Amino acid sequence: MYDYLIVGAGLYGAVFAHEAAKAGKKCLVVEKRPHIAGNIYTEDVDSIHVHRYGAHIFHTSNEEVWNYVNQFARFNNYINSPVAVYHDELYNLPFNMNTFSKLWNIKTPAQAKAFIQS
Repeated sequence: MYDYLIVGAGLYGAVFAHEAAKAGKKCLVVEKRPHIAGNIYTEDVDSIHVHRYGAHIFHTSNEEVWNYVNQFARFNNYINSPVAVYHDELYNLPFNMNTFSKLWNIKTPAQAKAFIQS
């Protein structure tokens, strides 16, 4: 009756079902939650998209993947650049050499390793 039984209508299951159906295959998708999209599900609350399971950022450097996902929805080129404030100074997160340089006045990974080990 079906070519594929797909358990879960999250990102992987939905993409697989879509591509299999495009290839002429019959799919049955089962999902335990009352919605599709898995952990990337959003709901509309007063015309605002609310991420039920927490915000997600889709990122890829693969142009083929980028073009594929943009056929379903327009994605913007958001870049997550978190910072932390410590003693009235801004620091990059996650930690990188710029963070260590500002914190400890060092310049090289070897100096950072030595400082951390001390």
